Amino acid sequence: MNPADELVDVIDDAGNTIGVVTRREMRARGLPHRCTYVLVFNHRGELFIHLRTPTKDVNPSLWDVAIGGVLAAGESFDQGMRREIREELGIDADAVELFPVRYADERTSVRAMAYRLNHDGPFELQAEEIVRGEFVPIDDVLQRIEREPFCADGVQVLRDYLKQQA
Repeated sequence: MNPADELVDVIDDAGNTIGVVTRREMRARGLPHRCTYVLVFNHRGELFIHLRTPTKDVNPSLWDVAIGGVLAAGESFDQGMRREIREELGIDADAVELFPVRYADERTSVRAMAYRLNHDGPFELQAEEIVRGEFVPIDDVLQRIEREPFCADGVQVLRDYLKQQA
């Protein structure tokens, strides 16, 4: 199935499902939906960052600090997290739930759940979504965010995570 044809729950401000549309329609109309963010750390505490493919429907060719994505219609946050880890990293793993996320900009509006996964790899990266990825020390990630194009929603999740850890 073409990803644009996948069904997605549309949600209200309280996070309740109020409709189901295709991913294409959700993107075209900027409809609020659910998604997951998974911060992946290795045993040294380095964060896995990855470069998104130029064919992604949102934030093409940007760096991202989190794997994850839009939940399918009827899918729970935990189910979506496991599916995204399997699809994007090629591994079966469970991540630890961190905190709920709300993010909105001119193109998107999401209610999400953030997770932390501890894993050293190796990963089998999903070629349709990820050009390449690497583990990077947090301080270096924060410096790169200032000078390279990163996904703003993931950056918000990382900053919220770091505030909680401080």
